Amino acid sequence: MRKSNLRDFEQNLPMALLRAREAVMSRFRPILREHGLTEQQWRVIRALHGEDGLEVTALADKTLLLMPSLTRILKTMEEQGWVKRFAVEGDNRRRQMRLSKSGHALFAKIAPQSEGEYNDIESDVGAEDMDQLYALLNRLAR
Repeated sequence: MRKSNLRDFEQNLPMALLRAREAVMSRFRPILREHGLTEQQWRVIRALHGEDGLEVTALADKTLLLMPSLTRILKTMEEQGWVKRFAVEGDNRRRQMRLSKSGHALFAKIAPQSEGEYNDIESDVGAEDMDQLYALLNRLAR
């Protein structure tokens, strides 16, 4: 079999990142399932928490969700009562999203469990390595 000019599959950065993502998300999925949330819905809740509202395009950018997917997700979340849609002040054509009281309550229930998982991950990896990992990932993203 002819050897490729590509690096070995184990040294494939997209695959390494996917493996790491799956390892991390496997710790959070049971928490989300317990509360009836998808990963994407939790991403939206996390992004909206602490915000006075975000326009849908800004929310898509922040959550790394494609607009068609985000539109479907927001529709479901509105039906659940977790988010509300508001007109942008001064421009009734533009819309922004905010967490509802129910959405804030859901965040308050899940946040301690989520933070517990972050603490466990940091215990497993080490605080210094976690800081370095964040720095490297942010540098790579830029």
